[in-house]
Amino acid sequence: MDYQRAAALWQQMWQGLRGADPLPTLTFLQPDTFASAFAVSELAATSIGLASQALSDLLGQSRPVSVNVRLASRWFQHSVVPLNRPPAALWDEFAGDYASADGWIRLHTNAAHHRAAMEQVLGQQANRAALAHAVARWPAAALEQAVIEAGGCAAQMHSEAQWLQHPQGSAVQQEPLIAQQASDAAPTPDWPLSPARPLLGVRVLDLTRIIAGPVATRFLASLGATVLRIDPPNWQEPTLEEDITYGKRCARLDLKSRAGREQLCQLLQHSDVLVHGYRADALEKLGLDADARRQLAPGLVDVCLNAWGWSGPWRNRRGFDSLVQMGCGIAEQGMRWSGSGKPTPLPVQALDHATGYLMAAAVLEGLRQRLTQGVGWQARLSLARTARLLQQHGAAPGNRQNGIHAQHDDALSTIEINQWGIAERLRAAAYLPGTPMICATPGVKLGSSAASW
Repeated sequence: MDYQRAAALWQQMWQGLRGADPLPTLTFLQPDTFASAFAVSELAATSIGLASQALSDLLGQSRPVSVNVRLASRWFQHSVVPLNRPPAALWDEFAGDYASADGWIRLHTNAAHHRAAMEQVLGQQANRAALAHAVARWPAAALEQAVIEAGGCAAQMHSEAQWLQHPQGSAVQQEPLIAQQASDAAPTPDWPLSPARPLLGVRVLDLTRIIAGPVATRFLASLGATVLRIDPPNWQEPTLEEDITYGKRCARLDLKSRAGREQLCQLLQHSDVLVHGYRADALEKLGLDADARRQLAPGLVDVCLNAWGWSGPWRNRRGFDSLVQMGCGIAEQGMRWSGSGKPTPLPVQALDHATGYLMAAAVLEGLRQRLTQGVGWQARLSLARTARLLQQHGAAPGNRQNGIHAQHDDALSTIEINQWGIAERLRAAAYLPGTPMICATPGVKLGSSAASW
C-alpha cells in the first residue's frame, strides 16, 4: 500500500467534505492492494473511511475509524458471492473497447435501449468480430458523436493531457469534489441516532441506478436507514441487482405519467434524504427542480450525481464509470503502464464505488447540518471529478506485484437467503466502535415492493 498517496487522498476528501476542519486520523489495516496504474485500493479505503468518519461526527462522538484496505478493495468488486449458482455476467456481449480508424472507442450496451442506439448507427452485427469490423471504418470522434445523438453511450479514448485540453475536462477541473450548500431553515428532527443503529427512522428516497448512487444508499441502509428505491416500469439491472439492493425496498413508478409524478411527490414530502442520479436537467423537466424539492420537503438532504460533471458541454450527456475512464485518460494511462496494446481500465469500477461513498458522506454531513444548524442541505458530485481526484495523485507504479484475494473470514458468519438463492455477503470494511454496519434485509428484485413508505 502507498501510505503517502492514501494520506493525500484522505486529506483532499476531508477538505472536500469539511473544509478547514481538523483532519481526523484514519487507521489502515491489512494493506493489500490491487495491481493498477493508479492508487485504487487507497481510493477504496479512504472513501469508505470518509463515509464512516462522517457517521462518527453525526453521532457527536470522537470515536476512531479504521478501514481494512483489503476488504475495502473487495467491496469495490462486489459485496455478494452466490453459493448455488454462477455470478451474473457483468457485460453485454457487445460492450467493450474497439479499435476505430484513428484510435480507440468504448461502446456501452448493457441497457437494451443503449444497445439499440449503437445498432442504429453500426447496424445489427452477428458477433463482436463483425462489430469490430464495422467500428474500424469510423473515426473515433465521429462515431462517438453519432452514437450519442442516437441516444446511446460511447466514449473516445483520450490521454490525460488531451482531456485537460478538452472543454469538458477543463470544466471539470474547476469543480469542487463535493459541491455543498445549506438550503432552507427547518425544524430540528427527532431522529434517535443510537450508535447501535444510527439512521433508524431516517427515510431515504433513492432515485439512482447502476453503481454509484446505489452504493451510497446501500451504505446508508447498513446504518439502519429506511431506503426506498424507485425505478421506471421496465428498467432492469440483472448484473447488479442482488449486489446493490441489499437492505432496501424497491418499487416502480412511471414518472412520465401524471399519477407517477404525483406519487413521487407524496413520497418526497415524507423523505428526510433524496439521492438521485438523473442527468442534470432530468428532474427539472419533470417539474421537480431544486426549489420545488425544497418546498415539498423543507429541510431535505438532497444529494445528486452526474457522470461528466455539472458544468461544461457534456453536463447532460449519458455516462458510466467505464466511459469516464476512457474519456478522461485513465484507460490510456493504464495501457502505457501495463505495456498493453489496448485500453487498460482500472481493475474495478472504482469511480462509481468511490463516488458512492463520497455521496454517503455528503448525506451524513447533511444530516449533521440539519441536526446542529437546523437547515436543509444540498450536495453535488460527479464521476468525472472523482476521476480527477485519482489522477491528481499520479500513477502508482509500486502496485504491480500485489493482488486482492478472498480470505475465509471475509464474509459474514450467516448465509444470506434471497430471491435468487443462497449467498455470502462481505462483512463491513470499516470499523467504528459500537456501530455494526450490516443491512437488516437481503437483496431483493427491482419492483418487488409498493411505492410507499
